[in-house]
Amino acid sequence: MPYTNDMTIRNRTNADHYLWSDGACDGWRLLDGNDLSVIEERMPPGTAEVMHFHERANQVFYVLSGTLTLKVGEELEHLSSGDSFNVCPGQRHQARNESISEDACFLVISAPTTKGDRIPS
Repeated sequence: MPYTNDMTIRNRTNADHYLWSDGACDGWRLLDGNDLSVIEERMPPGTAEVMHFHERANQVFYVLSGTLTLKVGEELEHLSSGDSFNVCPGQRHQARNESISEDACFLVISAPTTKGDRIPS
């Protein structure tokens, strides 16, 4: 899907919403183009996605609130509010919220989109 000239403000109340990780985590598609996507995600304490990689997509994770642990290969990166981390195509990775009390809210900016480009590993 190419960009549109839709000048609508996007947020959690009007963006396309989806659930993931057995319905425990939320995602809101703020921009959903073929060459660029921006998603706000919320992970409750103790949740994690499956380890995977993308053949084409480069991703930037930007933490809005809470803390996010990214496992990239065998390394762990701990991100706090205001931190970002780039995951290159082909890098195995997994987002986790290791907190016991606080949601992790973050943006995932992907170029191109990750639709059809997620390979479990």
